[in-house]
Amino acid sequence: MRTALVIGTGLIGTSAATALSQRGVVVHLTDHDPEQARTAAALGAGTDEAPDGPVDLAIVAAPPAHVATVLADAMRRGVARGYIDVASVKGGPRRELEALGLDLASYIGTHPMSGREKSGPLAATGDLFEGRPWVLTPTRDTDTEVLNLALELVSHCRAVPVVMDADAHDRAVALVSHMPHLVSSMVAARLQNAEEAAVRLCGQGIRDVTRIAASDPGMWIDILSANPGPVADLLSDVAADLDETVRALRALQSSDDDKRHEGTSGIEDILRRGNAGQVRVPGKHGSAPRAYEVVAVLIDDQPGQLARIFADAGRAGVNIEDVRIEHATGQQAGLVQLMVEPQAAPVLTAALRERGWAIRQ
Repeated sequence: MRTALVIGTGLIGTSAATALSQRGVVVHLTDHDPEQARTAAALGAGTDEAPDGPVDLAIVAAPPAHVATVLADAMRRGVARGYIDVASVKGGPRRELEALGLDLASYIGTHPMSGREKSGPLAATGDLFEGRPWVLTPTRDTDTEVLNLALELVSHCRAVPVVMDADAHDRAVALVSHMPHLVSSMVAARLQNAEEAAVRLCGQGIRDVTRIAASDPGMWIDILSANPGPVADLLSDVAADLDETVRALRALQSSDDDKRHEGTSGIEDILRRGNAGQVRVPGKHGSAPRAYEVVAVLIDDQPGQLARIFADAGRAGVNIEDVRIEHATGQQAGLVQLMVEPQAAPVLTAALRERGWAIRQ
């Protein structure tokens, strides 16, 4: 791949363009908002000048509801040898293109499984996709050259290619992305009119659950509008679990021993099923999740504190597998939770204490 055209310079389009530009590909940028394309160009993602002729690959980074229209226009104009889109829904756009009578040999639907709560070119980064799955949905009609161009894009972005059927992809993202986003928003919505005294008690748990609720509603309306059936089916199952959980909690209020036992069993069932599902979430490097020990360190909110902790861990020969930060409400301090292999926990604890860090059990 020597040349590419990115149509749509939001977070995903600009991030892909930046990664390609950093690897020597000449990237042309266009957007329905020319100012956004100029911003992406100024950030080093490419040039907002039109290409002289057909490019090697056109990357359509438009919202799902507009993908088929934008792709059809680009294909009819012959702007590229190959065409892909990066929308989060795959089955619908392909069926729309088929209905328009287009030859889809030069097209492959793709979806990089990466993003941020922020949108637009200013939120873009060339390493956004690094190590993340990038789904490809080729069919028997897909030209081998186009598939190779898509794989080259994934390689330049340092992502991990995953081949799936388009409709299977849509059911999968409904489960792991679209439904969780709505549930996160529902939990966050409970905070809108909550008493200030309650909100001040927010800890890491509520922050984890509501983090993705900060995303742009307009973008998510586009996404959910393109995949409503699978998401609705999953939410129906969640609603059934909620009904059962409410009944179990009400039973725990009863003075009848049998009802309370029934309530306890109901709550235990949902918690254990949650345990069983959570352990299936891939861990580091996509492997099965590992059981890590937590070394908790109290730090002041000052520049360089995290760098010092990591440097001290390195001197002790300990690899930090994961890290979380819980901020203290109303204080200039926080608790850093360092996840390490179980055998490394006592080594790290001793080393950090020796260097003056306050360890919390």
